[in-house]
Amino acid sequence: MVNQSTPRPRRPAPPSGWRRSAARLPVTLFRIGLGPLFGGRLLLLIHTGRLSGAARTVVLEVVEHTASPCSWTVASGYGPAAQWYRNLEHTPQATVQSGRRFHAVNARFLPVEEGGAIMARYAERRPRTAARLCAYLGLGTDGTPEGYHEAGGHIPFVRLECDPACHRPRGGGQPAGR
Repeated sequence: MVNQSTPRPRRPAPPSGWRRSAARLPVTLFRIGLGPLFGGRLLLLIHTGRLSGAARTVVLEVVEHTASPCSWTVASGYGPAAQWYRNLEHTPQATVQSGRRFHAVNARFLPVEEGGAIMARYAERRPRTAARLCAYLGLGTDGTPEGYHEAGGHIPFVRLECDPACHRPRGGGQPAGR
């Protein structure tokens, strides 16, 4: 359980100006077919705008990935007010581009306890990145698994689960009936 006495994170403002352009560069790289450069660490999320209904894109860091069942776990560093997060709350069906492959997914918003465990596992795999992320978000951590578990309780996590209806076994053949 998250300690309620811990101050809420001071979330940074989304980038603007040239920093926003730099932050959006990976979107362009995915669009021109260079997604494999990111080696599975980043994915392109294509989702529906909650007000406009238009397709929206954002590149997110993969916190966890499982091949079977196919899913990616991502975190909202800007909290539940991030546009992509709010859009998924409204319409949880989306598309993920990982490398050059596209996957239909459904978003599942994870409970606080699960988020804490995910952050602790992430810190084991990528300790420097986890420490920088916590510092950037204003989340104090002592570098222990318990400290990262506590910090993870303040970060909203979303699991993007592949839609089983949209996946066929690999083999390169045509679907049955053609």
